[in-house]
Amino acid sequence: MKTWIPHKEALPLLGELPDGVDIEVFEGDEYPSDPADVEFWVPPFLGDDPVDLLKEMPNLKAVQLLSAGAEAWVPNMPEGVALCDNRGAHSETTAEWAVAAALASVRELDRFARKQTERAWEPRRTGTLFGASTLILGAGSIGESIARRLEVCGSTVTKIARTARPGVSTTADLPELLPQADIVFVIVPLTAETEGMVDAEFLGRMKDGALLVNAARGKVVDTEALTAEVASGRLRCALDVTEPEPLPADHPLWGLEGAFVTPHVAGAVDGFLERVYPPVGDQIRRLAAGEPPTNVVENGY
Repeated sequence: MKTWIPHKEALPLLGELPDGVDIEVFEGDEYPSDPADVEFWVPPFLGDDPVDLLKEMPNLKAVQLLSAGAEAWVPNMPEGVALCDNRGAHSETTAEWAVAAALASVRELDRFARKQTERAWEPRRTGTLFGASTLILGAGSIGESIARRLEVCGSTVTKIARTARPGVSTTADLPELLPQADIVFVIVPLTAETEGMVDAEFLGRMKDGALLVNAARGKVVDTEALTAEVASGRLRCALDVTEPEPLPADHPLWGLEGAFVTPHVAGAVDGFLERVYPPVGDQIRRLAAGEPPTNVVENGY
């Protein structure tokens, strides 16, 4: 089973592989061999548009992503080829960013950092996570990791998912829950259903002074509506993703005191390869044994 992966240094992380598995390193430049023979492909993390290369892989059986997000791939997958994400591999690091960004925002650490560059000693009272009412939109593995961290901080946590389950509400409850939340965390996948979900109406239901934390995808949020709310001083935001992305240098969000923006780095931490490649090795062993792959992304995602 010919397999392409994008990192040579990840080979030891795959574990012991069965006979008949041929691993080649393809970083996105020159083909190591004929792509028509590839059966299992691990594309680069946040790589280029996949459409053209997929057409050159007629024997492909599965694509294994290094990311949890798969929205760029879902509409482009050939019939009969399994698309598998790397869900779980980034849960703890993304949750860590989300809570760190929320803490930095409510304690106004970004503002104090700017004052430090001015050598200005200007103490003031800020918000706190302790006792804050928090709402997590997207109660998957990342959302659950965020919830655990918030509970340690003394926040009250309400979780929302597409389907209700014990301890988890649904999006139908948003109109009632949004006005109660001091902080709203957005961690849903990007789908036709979630694109633009956080629109002017959604933001308008949030309480004055509330914080929106987006660690999902930029297109989930109406950037123009959010910018207007933050510019007015009514809401704050902490964003690791934006629409458009990268955020243009002249975009007003950069200059707003109530906006904390990072360049899509929630999962960009040390140990990336060690987190994402052991599941790749497991997937190779499953396919080589004739077993169905895991973490398959369904059309509805």
